[in-house]
Amino acid sequence: MSSPSVKRNIDPKTLTTLQLNPLPEISATAYILGIVSGISIILSLPSNFSSLFDNFPFLPIYIFFISIFHFLEYFITASYQPLRVEASSFVLNNTIGYHIAHGFALIECILELYFLPNFKKNSNYLPIKLFGLFLIILGQSVRTLGMITAGGNFSHLIKNVKEDDHILIKHGIYSIFRHPSYFGFFWWAIGTQLLLLNPLASILFAFMLYSFFSSRIHFEERYLIKFFGDDYINYRHNTYIGIPFIKTK
Repeated sequence: MSSPSVKRNIDPKTLTTLQLNPLPEISATAYILGIVSGISIILSLPSNFSSLFDNFPFLPIYIFFISIFHFLEYFITASYQPLRVEASSFVLNNTIGYHIAHGFALIECILELYFLPNFKKNSNYLPIKLFGLFLIILGQSVRTLGMITAGGNFSHLIKNVKEDDHILIKHGIYSIFRHPSYFGFFWWAIGTQLLLLNPLASILFAFMLYSFFSSRIHFEERYLIKFFGDDYINYRHNTYIGIPFIKTK
C-alpha cells in the first residue's frame, strides 16, 4: 500500500489505477497461489512425506486445479486486457455461493474419507474420478481458450452498455459455443466433484450452476441482441450453450 507522501506525488488517474491494481496484493496473491499449487502437487505424489494422501491423492489434485483456475483468470486477463486488469481479476472474491459450495465440497470429502474410506478409495470408482479429471481439463481449456479468443471483448461482468470496441466474436471456439467461458466453468466445477467422488456436492454444484447460468445467460443475451440485433440472433441459432437444460429462443 502506498504511503500518504507517495500518493501526493501521483496524478489522480495513475493513483486510481494503482488502487485498482495494488501491486503488493497482486504479487502476494500470485505467490500464495503458486505455493498452494506446488504443495498440492507434492501431496498428490506417492511418497512417505505425503502418505496421508497415498490412497486418495484426488483432494490435493482438486486444490491444485482450483489454484490454477484463479491464477489463469488473472494471467489471461493481464495478458490480453492489460488496461482493464484489476486485482479482482483473480476472482477470489467470487459470489458467496461459490465459497459455500467449495466449502461444502471439502467438508463432504473429508467426512466421507473418515467415515466411508472404502467408498472413497474403492478402485471400482476410478473411472468416475478420471472422467472428472477429464471434465476439469476440458472445462479449463475451453474457458481459457474463450478468454484468449475474445481478447479485449471478454469481461467478468455483463456489459449493459455497448462500448466502441465491442464486437461480436464468431470465430474459433465461439463458432461452436457462444458462451465458452460459461460452458468451461460449468463442466470444470462438475468435474471437480466427480474427481473427489462427492455425490452430495455433485448434486449441489449442478443445481447451483444451472440456476446461476440459466439466469445469467438469458439476462446477458437480451443485451447482446440489443447490441448486435439480427446478427446475434442468427449467430445464436448456429451455436450451442453446452450446459444441460439451458436453452434460449
